Amino acid sequence: MIRSLLATLALSGAMLASPAGFAADAAQPPAGTSMGAIQSANIFEVKPDASQDPGYADQTNAERAKVQPGNNAPNWRLVNSGQPGYSSLPHSQAPEAGVLIQRFVQYPGSKYTSAGEAWRQVRNDWLIPYGGSLLLIVLVAIALFYFTKGPLTVHGAETGRKIERFTYFERAAHWVNAAAFVILAISGLIMAFGKFFLLPIMGSALFGWMTWLLKTAHNFVGPLFAVSLVVVFLTFIRDNLPTRDDMVWLRKGGGLFNGQHVPTGRFNAGEKLVFWGGVLFLGFIVIGSGLVLDRVIPGLVYTRGTMQVAHMVHAVATILMMCMFLGHIYLGTLGMKGAYKAMKTGYVDEAWAREHHELWYNDIQAGKIPAQRTQPAQKKPDTRPANA
Repeated sequence: MIRSLLATLALSGAMLASPAGFAADAAQPPAGTSMGAIQSANIFEVKPDASQDPGYADQTNAERAKVQPGNNAPNWRLVNSGQPGYSSLPHSQAPEAGVLIQRFVQYPGSKYTSAGEAWRQVRNDWLIPYGGSLLLIVLVAIALFYFTKGPLTVHGAETGRKIERFTYFERAAHWVNAAAFVILAISGLIMAFGKFFLLPIMGSALFGWMTWLLKTAHNFVGPLFAVSLVVVFLTFIRDNLPTRDDMVWLRKGGGLFNGQHVPTGRFNAGEKLVFWGGVLFLGFIVIGSGLVLDRVIPGLVYTRGTMQVAHMVHAVATILMMCMFLGHIYLGTLGMKGAYKAMKTGYVDEAWAREHHELWYNDIQAGKIPAQRTQPAQKKPDTRPANA
């Protein structure tokens, strides 16, 4: 009687001392087992080399099922360990196919317990709130500038003489790239911020279908944007090379705030900053990280860590790129009269060219640059009879 009581008390103490309480490793001791043997034996302990003994987990589960039915803690210990299990997917295509959950590791000085959780918290605590705030700040700044300064205008009357500012090929390259950018920007913004604003209004069913369509469009339009951006870069690189006049424009802020006229070439220093910073630097970072997320780069091992890093780089570069392009879009539409017409038709009035790009206009007047680069369409001769 006393031996049985001591064994029961020892078993209860082991269960209470376990981190998981009564769901911890404990079992009914066999008859005649001493208390010392009970304290030193634990048939549910996961061995350090359990991953090298495939039958160990099965044996452990079978023994546990007898005393704790429904408790599958050993399975989840193995899942959280990061050790690969069985998967029907070919590992050459999915190197982490057998790993259900990224291994939980406590990073020094960090509250995150795994790479997956760290990525999730960076996205939710940094990229979404700070990225959204930056976009709103830029939009508010543009709105304030427009309502306080108004659009840039031409101070003289139009002469009626037209100068070709953009050829048909240049306009085609620009509009293809612009259309792709708008689709990517809208779809990306809705996927990132839509659940905060649109989901409560549209409901989960309609919002789910919409985001699926936008994600599909995002994935397919991305490569088109990449190709068109390269074409735009090669098309306009010659006229975007830095000159001494760009430093004068930058020192005077382009005359945007004091109304002072600053002579420039075909593109001013602000447009060149967008070209080199937005199109080249940020653009190629966005393209590179986006192609990783599209899984189209041959030879690259696509692991969870690779995709998480690519997503964070893609998000940061995209937000900065959109902020730069918002200023470009503003000046190309509402911010400067005649700018949108120049990209739409390809032509500007002589007075507009002299007002906003005086050095470029002077080169045209001096014959260094042709005012008409596109050959006019030849009219077909009228072959109809004279009395027709």
